[in-house]
Amino acid sequence: MKRLLRLTHPIHLVSGVTLWGIWFVAIYAGLSVACSVAPPDPERDMLTGINIGVGLATLFTVLLLLWLAWASVVAGRRAELRRERFFAYVSAGIFLFSAGGTLFVGYPIVFLPPCL
Repeated sequence: MKRLLRLTHPIHLVSGVTLWGIWFVAIYAGLSVACSVAPPDPERDMLTGINIGVGLATLFTVLLLLWLAWASVVAGRRAELRRERFFAYVSAGIFLFSAGGTLFVGYPIVFLPPCL
C-alpha cells in the first residue's frame, strides 16, 4: 500500500514555513479586505466576525502544523534509512516552529479590536 503523505521526503523541510506563509498572507489580506468592505463598529470589543474568522483560521492552521509535527516524528521512528529519519525529525521541528510562529502572530490579532 502506497502512502499518500511521505513525511520523510526533503520537501517537508520547507512545507511548514510555506504553510505558515500562506496563512500569514491570507490572514492579513483577508483582514484588510474585511476592514475596507465591512468594518465593525469602533466601539465594539474583540468579539467581531473578523476576529472569530481569524481565530478559527489560526486554530485550524496550528492544529494542522501540530499534527504534521507528530506524524513526522512517527515517520522518523519508522524510517529505516538515516537520511529519511533526519528529514522526518528536522521537518517535525520546523512544523513545531511554524506552529509557534502562527500562535505568536495570530494571538494578538484575535484578541485586539480589528480595523484600528
